[in-house]
Amino acid sequence: MPEKIRSRMENAWCMYDWANSAFTTTIIAAVFPYYYVSVAGKSLDPNVATAYWGYTNTFAMLLTAVTAPVLGAIADRSGSRKKFLAALAGIGMMFSGLLALVGPGDWILASALFICGLIGWSGANVFYDSLLPHVAAQGRIDTVSSRGFALGYLGGGLLLALNLVMIQPGLLGLESFPGIPDAQWGARVSFISVAVWWAVFSAPLLARVPEPPVRTGDYDRLNPMRSGFRRVTRTIREARRHPDILLFLTAYWLYNDGIASVIVMAVAFGHEIGISQGHLIGAILAVQFVGVPFAILFGRLSGWIGAKRSIMVGLGIYCLIVTGGYFMTSPLHFWILALLVATAQGGTQALSRSLFARMAPEKRAAEFFGFYDVSAKFASIMGPFLFSTVAILTGSSRNGILALLALFVLGGGLLSAVNVERGARATSDPGRNEI
Repeated sequence: MPEKIRSRMENAWCMYDWANSAFTTTIIAAVFPYYYVSVAGKSLDPNVATAYWGYTNTFAMLLTAVTAPVLGAIADRSGSRKKFLAALAGIGMMFSGLLALVGPGDWILASALFICGLIGWSGANVFYDSLLPHVAAQGRIDTVSSRGFALGYLGGGLLLALNLVMIQPGLLGLESFPGIPDAQWGARVSFISVAVWWAVFSAPLLARVPEPPVRTGDYDRLNPMRSGFRRVTRTIREARRHPDILLFLTAYWLYNDGIASVIVMAVAFGHEIGISQGHLIGAILAVQFVGVPFAILFGRLSGWIGAKRSIMVGLGIYCLIVTGGYFMTSPLHFWILALLVATAQGGTQALSRSLFARMAPEKRAAEFFGFYDVSAKFASIMGPFLFSTVAILTGSSRNGILALLALFVLGGGLLSAVNVERGARATSDPGRNEI
């Protein structure tokens, strides 16, 4: 393939990270959680509203975890990865915009719309990730994956900054201008902005990245769900033929458990110890922008010491983060730890994605990335559960933070035993690639 065309495909693929990170920052991390508790859950006790928000996330993640491998298997055998990506992303966009309908006390509607939006966002990511080994040349997978994460940080951060101005126009002295919405309507407009941003910047991928070639094999076009389940069952039976992939997925499940817990619980813990909302929101924005150069740096670091060793560096930084979190008492401490997260989060996750892409069979990439995303989804469920359980049993959230250290240590230990070259050779065998 000519280098110019390859470069254009890589750039188009990376722009989808810019597009869908609008949902990550505005709806998952910053604006909608606060809106859910303070507006949609206005009729509930504060602790009940927070608990319902947690249950909403858990239910949505369980649904995506169960369906992801089946969707991946269907897409691989039907030659429709881009169609599935577009359809699921469209669902995510639509329900993101519909969140603007949520008013005071509408927590049931808020939960239902968020679950549908999260399923669309998460499901589309399975097919987006599975396109990576097709888009990037083998020697550029780490670089392209890291660039995607960097653009995601930048795009999500820019839209979040715009949305925060709409929610708090006083930040720029705009509150006296006619037509400027109040905080509640600013939040509603921000949900619509996510849908628009996501749709506009998804266009390059859909236009410039071709559908990967596929062999239909035993795919049943009249009953695609049955074919999908059959492929998943067969993959599980054949798992012993890919021991390095299984070992990596176990390691990823553990250390990504820790990463997910830091993301989900950081603001809640910061609020618990008395850190103001301004510092919490400021730190979220800082992570988005500081994370850009570090995600790129990790891509270059992998060229010097390898992807696996680079991930180990990131896990070492996370060990420092959770240890420091145990001793955190002030806004300054929170900012320092947030900046440390920015140095490691994007690079660690980007290189994990590219390392897995190197070992996954290219013609079954969506199916294998379905299992990869299952690890991420269950991490999003179990990590916060571990944090909360330890905190309740010991009577201290600080102990819950410290418990996360075990996830990074165990995950790093298993990752060190993964033989990436052997795993890649195993799946490059045509007999194993065409299970």
